[in-house]
Amino acid sequence: MAGNYAYIDGANLHKGIQELGWRLDYRRFRIFLKDRYAVETAYLFLGFISQNTTMYRNLQDAGFVIVFKPTISNAAGEVKGNCDAELVLQATSDFYEKKFRQAVIVTGDGDFACLVSFLKAKQGLQVVLSPNHKKCSRLLTRAKVRLTFLEEFREILKNE
Repeated sequence: MAGNYAYIDGANLHKGIQELGWRLDYRRFRIFLKDRYAVETAYLFLGFISQNTTMYRNLQDAGFVIVFKPTISNAAGEVKGNCDAELVLQATSDFYEKKFRQAVIVTGDGDFACLVSFLKAKQGLQVVLSPNHKKCSRLLTRAKVRLTFLEEFREILKNE
């Protein structure tokens, strides 16, 4: 069995940090995951927007494995690329295939409470990293798992 894997809800991470008024340095974040949580593989789930190919390349160069989902625009013209199902399926599949020791889930979205509870019950969860304590779902806090807020690490993770 390998080391730990991270499963990152890209939209939730980006929006949660942005609402706190700072920008995340993804290269530093990848090093943080490796050093603090022994993350060997870090999956970053994102909706694909063709104009962002340079950003995607930079994220891959920083050490992330990007999992894309096609995007659609809603009636208001907002681009949506909900990757929740892809993240849950990847984490569950990797767990059953014994690809990781423990998972690090990066989100504040309560839709992942079922995955977090499952991994906790199977001793497969190391921590949930939520970007923003104000926007973290009660469903995650009620799951009684180790929950850490990235805002606590702003000084080492912010993009100058």
